[in-house]
Amino acid sequence: MTVRSTPLPRALRSSLPVIALSALVLSACSGKDQPPAGPPGGAMPALPVTVLEMKPTKVESNVEAVAQTEGAREVEVRARVGGIVMKRLFEEGSPVKAGQPLFQLDKAPFEVAVAQARANLAQAKARAEQADREAARLKGLLAEQAISQREYDTAGSDKAAALAAVQSADAALRQAELNLGWSTVTAPVAGTSGRAVISEGNLVATNSLVTSVVQLNPMWVRFSVSEAELDAATPSGRFKPQVVRGVELILPDGSTYPVRGKLNFAASQVSPTLGTLQLRGEFPNPDGALLPGQFVRARLLTGDRDGVFLVPQNAVIQSDKGAVVMLANADNKVEPRPVKTGQWSGKDWVILGGLKAGDKVIIDNLIKTRPGAPVAPHAPGEGPGAKPAAAPAAPAKG
Repeated sequence: MTVRSTPLPRALRSSLPVIALSALVLSACSGKDQPPAGPPGGAMPALPVTVLEMKPTKVESNVEAVAQTEGAREVEVRARVGGIVMKRLFEEGSPVKAGQPLFQLDKAPFEVAVAQARANLAQAKARAEQADREAARLKGLLAEQAISQREYDTAGSDKAAALAAVQSADAALRQAELNLGWSTVTAPVAGTSGRAVISEGNLVATNSLVTSVVQLNPMWVRFSVSEAELDAATPSGRFKPQVVRGVELILPDGSTYPVRGKLNFAASQVSPTLGTLQLRGEFPNPDGALLPGQFVRARLLTGDRDGVFLVPQNAVIQSDKGAVVMLANADNKVEPRPVKTGQWSGKDWVILGGLKAGDKVIIDNLIKTRPGAPVAPHAPGEGPGAKPAAAPAAPAKG
């Protein structure tokens, strides 16, 4: 049987050379642009990482908390008697001494009361003298049986009542003199005066607030810390006020107050609602740099921890199983290591457990690292991208 070939159309026959040429060019180009194969055996390239070699050190244990300053003495000055304010005798916000006059109330009503009390006392004394003479006269008559015993007893009772009236009048005079003295409102303690709540011409009632006085030196700082944090920050594991070495103050601008304070109060019980212990520090404030009511941070120094390690905060990964760091092991491969963290020390975590001397902790490229992956560790300031050291200057020619 003879098979006859069907001739191709003229258009297809004319395009065959072009198609063959294009296939040849594409084959050649694909052969030249194809990237070279990876490392022998298909191994993953080592990732350059910066590592810190762990060395045990000693750090000062501390715990921080938000705190608020308050004057060592913050006294409300109140009027002990009521009256019209005649004059203010101090400059608001200025230092005042204990006993310094601050306000003057109208004295006239109190002076009148003193004069009346003195007159009442004189009258009571006169009556007492009369009752005494009468009792003495009746005593002689009683001896002669010229009067009854009842009359003499009545005279004795009148004498005792007159003497009691003298004592009452004397007490009233003393009270009137006190009220006259209290018409001048004085500072109960030395310190810095506050704003005047009243002004001249105002009528104040007894026990009305007129101003305040705050003692700025020393300055107290009040804060609360949870029991668990205190125990964790204490090297012995159990907080006691006696272990506190001092208190540091971090100001609102982030700077540290130049003088270290002391702990002057620790509550005897933990708050049942918050689980915190109230504490208070005391700081010298001779120049008035600290003002009452400032929000600051108090750092309680609770002792030294020896044999711990410092790791940058960004190198500690928080997982659902706790804190983990990545190590470059002896085979230069990534090895995750669970660690026990303490408090912060500057920009570092204090590592209490999980590391040993000589461990190399990876501190960068952590997002790219995977357990078991190869790495190329280098010390800080070395490795790819590090600036080369400056060449020594050539000696000058003589």
